[in-house]
Amino acid sequence: MAYAPGAVLIAALAVGCSSGNGTSDSATDSKPGTLATSAAPPGKYRTLPEACRSIPPATLKDLLPGAAELPEAQQEKVFDGSATVTYDTDRRVGCRWKSDGPDGTRSLLVDFERVVSYDPSVSDDDRAREVYAKKEAAADLPSSSGSSDGPESGTPSSSDSPGSSPSGTAGEKTDAGKSTDPGTGGKSSGDTTDGSSAENLQPRMLDSLGDSAFLDDLLTRAGSTAQHRTVSVVFRTSNVIVTIEYTAQPALSTEVPDSKELQEKAQALGGNLVDRFSE
Repeated sequence: MAYAPGAVLIAALAVGCSSGNGTSDSATDSKPGTLATSAAPPGKYRTLPEACRSIPPATLKDLLPGAAELPEAQQEKVFDGSATVTYDTDRRVGCRWKSDGPDGTRSLLVDFERVVSYDPSVSDDDRAREVYAKKEAAADLPSSSGSSDGPESGTPSSSDSPGSSPSGTAGEKTDAGKSTDPGTGGKSSGDTTDGSSAENLQPRMLDSLGDSAFLDDLLTRAGSTAQHRTVSVVFRTSNVIVTIEYTAQPALSTEVPDSKELQEKAQALGGNLVDRFSE
């Protein structure tokens, strides 16, 4: 029997298509979801504010009281601030301000860091939690201030940490690893200048600032010069970590910078910056 070449070709194609459809469907259904992977969600913030414009002039005047006594042109220079050097302004920006006055020197640093995870299985927020937790651990807070934002919640106890006050004693860390009384000098460890409990002035976690936050308080003396006190407030909001460092150095070496004043102003500034991110 003779077959036309065209008919044989059509029959072969028909058989091939029929068998191919069956195996293709089976292969696709046998491993559902293998071709599509779900990446971790990106962070809430894609940009950072302009650091040297992040604080209103009225707030800077309060934080840098010595600037008010300068001529207007010099005041503007102080309030303009100086941008910190960074290599990627999409990821990190900062600004410094400093003023000198008859009563001493005040300086302020604000740093914004936008954390990005380059691991598709780790979200930007989770990576920011890790970065924040390392900063908190490095601050070596007293053990009574346990962290809720990261794996480093096992902070060494205050009795074991060389930069902390002994257990049950109020005070803050110094560069020499010894505790000193907060507030202005000469006060007992239980009271500050206004009679409030010094325990509230210790380095600690802050409950109502961003997603997680802590405050550190460091008193430093270099030789016979005046003492420096630096209050640091660090907080995380989503995938951005904000660091505030507020420093005071009195003009007289016998004076001790007031911990309560610096802490209140640094925390208030932190609250203002959190509000800016919420806008």
